[in-house]
Amino acid sequence: MEPILELRGVVKRFPGVTALDAVDLEIAPGEIHALVGQNGAGKSALIKVLIGAYIADGGAMRFLGSPYHPRTPLDALVAGIRVVYQEFNQLPYLSVAENLLFERLPRRFGILLDRETLERRATELLNRVGLSIAPGTRVEHLGIAQRQLLEIAKALSTTGRLLVLDEPTATLTPREVARLFEIIRGVRASGVTVIYVSHHLQEIFELCDRVTVLRNGHRIETVAVAETSATELVRLMVGRRLEAAAHAIEVAASEAGSAAPPTLEPALRVEGLRVRGSSHGISFDLNYGEIAGLAGLVGAGRTEALRAIFGADRRDGGEIYLAGRRVAFNHPMDAVRHGVCLLTENRKDEGLVLPMPLRVNLTLTDLARVSRAGILRARTERATARHWVEQLDVRFRSLEQTARELSGGNQQKLIIAKWLFRNASVLMLDEPTRGIDVGAKAEIYTLLRRLAADGKALLVVSSELPELMVLCDRIMVLSRGRLVGELRRNEFDEERILSLAYSEYMTGKKNPDP
Repeated sequence: MEPILELRGVVKRFPGVTALDAVDLEIAPGEIHALVGQNGAGKSALIKVLIGAYIADGGAMRFLGSPYHPRTPLDALVAGIRVVYQEFNQLPYLSVAENLLFERLPRRFGILLDRETLERRATELLNRVGLSIAPGTRVEHLGIAQRQLLEIAKALSTTGRLLVLDEPTATLTPREVARLFEIIRGVRASGVTVIYVSHHLQEIFELCDRVTVLRNGHRIETVAVAETSATELVRLMVGRRLEAAAHAIEVAASEAGSAAPPTLEPALRVEGLRVRGSSHGISFDLNYGEIAGLAGLVGAGRTEALRAIFGADRRDGGEIYLAGRRVAFNHPMDAVRHGVCLLTENRKDEGLVLPMPLRVNLTLTDLARVSRAGILRARTERATARHWVEQLDVRFRSLEQTARELSGGNQQKLIIAKWLFRNASVLMLDEPTRGIDVGAKAEIYTLLRRLAADGKALLVVSSELPELMVLCDRIMVLSRGRLVGELRRNEFDEERILSLAYSEYMTGKKNPDP
């Protein structure tokens, strides 16, 4: 039987990164085909190439037996490919019905909006996904799970031949997941093929026919779900040994020497921390002089924990202690005043003031150090800013250049520089080397190790396991909001870490291991 979709040698490159490296893939008509892989494996890049959001740099695709080369998402839509993204693509101030049928609003006489037909069609789509809300409800008033089901209903609103679902159950309750599976099976029965991306391995075994494993931009293997196990899939996702990338990172960081041994003097202690939507409390210690890592899959609660500690998001419970004293950070400024700083993963919206100059972005965290009697000393500000941007090798034309004009990697280095200037005692870093080349990574690793050697306490979140294994003294693993394990340096093993990260996703009514 001819595949409905065929990829041969598909390549997608970005500066310094090969997201897809000669990927071959065949999707059989009428199957539910799973895509799995750890963070950064290439799943999202493959989907975006498939729908024309990215243009492939090499290789060929065929869809429905004909050459397929989408240049825009509209090309994919016209061809019959529908996608439900992990991130919502909605207009919050419009109604549910208007969001569902925005591209084909029914008209009377070709001009006037036919609201009766609009609400009738919207109601049919909402019923199809089991969503009991009024079509006239504005999307901004919906909950996260309702918005997820709305995205699925929108994808089903037009006839397609291939439906791609990217982490569709991330925000759904077990009852809603069961309903979604009924919908997916019904979609397949109607002749639509499904590509299903999920971290939840038990869902793969319950729903899918075949599964393709991606790792570091490569297709590792495609197997029948009935002929594999969760343990085998985890092994395929990580490989039996560290990837070459880990070796490259070790070489790049070698000049930094080994991390300083922790002083075992507690800097930060978190007890029973609960973030919004989580019923589990997280407890851990962070010592002065150490670098501790938080590992886990997307959605495990790593970023949420850092933001709750920093006071950027409200926590639902738990206590925070700094140097043995209980503290309450109700706002990020409270944390900063106590010497606790966060390098956010969203650098453009939360890490920088993009329209302002480099010098302002860097010194804004502690204006008192570049001022006298409340008056800014311009010469001191410029000298301070120049010192730190040169320390981190930020590529810039002028200190008056705006942060918006910097490349992504240089923006990230500028954020690190501003907190180093602040001289925090506890530094939390969320994806600190995202978008940074190997050479710049080595510089950042050296700085982080130096900070630890100087007695700072560092808590690092990274989706790159080799990075955490090279950088950290110990790694704590989160899975679906739970702290499921902690490993010391002599216990580090990529397969073991990822098995822990998937542990809460492999539990359920059906045991995925035969």
